[in-house]
Amino acid sequence: MRVVLLLFALAVTASPALAQQPGKGRGPEGRPTSNMSHEERRRLREDVDSARGTYDRRDPRRQGRMPPEEREKLRRDVLDANRDLRKK
Repeated sequence: MRVVLLLFALAVTASPALAQQPGKGRGPEGRPTSNMSHEERRRLREDVDSARGTYDRRDPRRQGRMPPEEREKLRRDVLDANRDLRKK
């Protein structure tokens, strides 16, 4: 009786996985395939960016590298703040 119940539970849980068609409509990483060409995708991305007002894809908070003096001052400030936290 237990064996029959175990086989029935196994069949019920495995049936959805077995019902799927293998690889149909999926890309290499399991993502659905796209009918858009690379050029269409690039144009759509540009349209969306311009509608949002983000013409440049870079992060606006990072303008470039920090000068060495400013970087050293920031490093010292962080170390001082950490020292103050440890004292408390």
